[in-house]
Amino acid sequence: MAGKSVLVVDDAAFMRMMIKDILTKNGYQVVGEAENGLKAVEKYIELKPDLVIMDITMPEMDGIEAVKNIKKNNNAANIIMCSAMGQQAMVIESIQAGAKDFIVKPFQAERVIEAVSKVLG
Repeated sequence: MAGKSVLVVDDAAFMRMMIKDILTKNGYQVVGEAENGLKAVEKYIELKPDLVIMDITMPEMDGIEAVKNIKKNNNAANIIMCSAMGQQAMVIESIQAGAKDFIVKPFQAERVIEAVSKVLG
């Protein structure tokens, strides 16, 4: 689905850049970035992207809280979580909170695109 809009959320700028790069090369449009959960919720409301790629561990508000807040705002929100290895419990929690899928860091570009295209159908 070319031209679908994505909000990228991660507290590490280089991670956001990597994800942005993968998405842009594959025809997705990165419409915004946020470095914590609070900003993610604000940006989601402002930008209404088709998809959010959300890190779990961040300052101010973690990804799981942010997912709950975004889902309250729009229950149909598409969110994919990013987690480092060994955060299985958090991944389960984020899926229960309403995330549609998750990708594990360090990313493989194919895995990112596979998850994105699956969620955006």
